[in-house]
Amino acid sequence: MSFLLDTDICSAYLKGRHQVHGRFIQHGGRLHVSTVTVAELFSWVLRAKTSPDRLDGLLDLLDEFVVLDVTQDVARRFGEVRAGLLDRGRPTPNFDLLIGATALVRNLTLVTHNVQDFADIPNLTVADWQAP
Repeated sequence: MSFLLDTDICSAYLKGRHQVHGRFIQHGGRLHVSTVTVAELFSWVLRAKTSPDRLDGLLDLLDEFVVLDVTQDVARRFGEVRAGLLDRGRPTPNFDLLIGATALVRNLTLVTHNVQDFADIPNLTVADWQAP
């Protein structure tokens, strides 16, 4: 099984959360991130009051992942899912939906602690590596 990591899981790792760190070691070589997650992480580490060490940590961490682009197939799945959710009155934040669509297209399990943010995406397999 391979995994697509949400932004919150990557930031937990960078903050030194031991539970997440162990999972990274356990599943090394099968970890992926979306370019959307990479963009969110850069926004986080490049804030004015953030330690420069965070940027170095992120750059090192990105070497451990396969970074997945938002392709036309991902865009199509995003559109299909978003249209269905909008028709049911259940809008989902666009970044979360792009990450979820990437997981669907690539047949990856999405790892997030923000499980509720992805609950309305049909057929998405979600795991929470920070659950108690």
